[in-house]
Amino acid sequence: MRILLIEDDENLQLQIKNQLTDAKYSVDVASDGESGLFQGQECPYDAAIIDLGLPKLDGVSIIKALREQDFDFPILILTARGSWQDKVSGLDAGADDYLTKPFHFEELLARLNALIRRSAGQASPLIENGPFAINTSSMQVSVNQQVVSLSSYEYKLFEYLMHHLGEVKSKAVLTEHIYDQDFDLDSNVIEVFIRRLRKKLDPENQFKFIETLRGQGYLLKKFE
Repeated sequence: MRILLIEDDENLQLQIKNQLTDAKYSVDVASDGESGLFQGQECPYDAAIIDLGLPKLDGVSIIKALREQDFDFPILILTARGSWQDKVSGLDAGADDYLTKPFHFEELLARLNALIRRSAGQASPLIENGPFAINTSSMQVSVNQQVVSLSSYEYKLFEYLMHHLGEVKSKAVLTEHIYDQDFDLDSNVIEVFIRRLRKKLDPENQFKFIETLRGQGYLLKKFE
């Protein structure tokens, strides 16, 4: 999952980015409102974390602009302001949730996970699809209730596909959602990870759970 983080406090920005990276997220950062809005308009994100008090362009203005342009990814706002009016302004602009600084990272992660689940129509952190299951809180993947160990990027790819069951996703889209802004989008590494997922999760080729559609991309089959 790819996250946009707009935060002008460099120390906090680095701390949040590192912790989200440890939690298997890909994170793009911006330190001011103008560059943050540009990134939000140009790149595909699964969610955004936006500070309200930003230089050049405030967080509420960013959220209003994104929503007016029909960007519908979940937005979690951060604010050091104690006033309830600031929180209301952010939510009224189109944000989905908020946290007041200082906060515990575990709460930020829990709220972010919940927003992403809801946007994908998942109420629970446990996503089940036939013999396959993934717990987005513990980051545990299992097949027929047997836990399978995946690398960080294998997990990111499988989680994204599980959030989009039955949908065809191109290599470019998959790359954009599991890597940050510095990655070479022309890489064929997605093919490698697809092969690894097939080998680890379906070694006997029993379920044929990932379909390859030539010239279109990949589809994770939805089991009844």
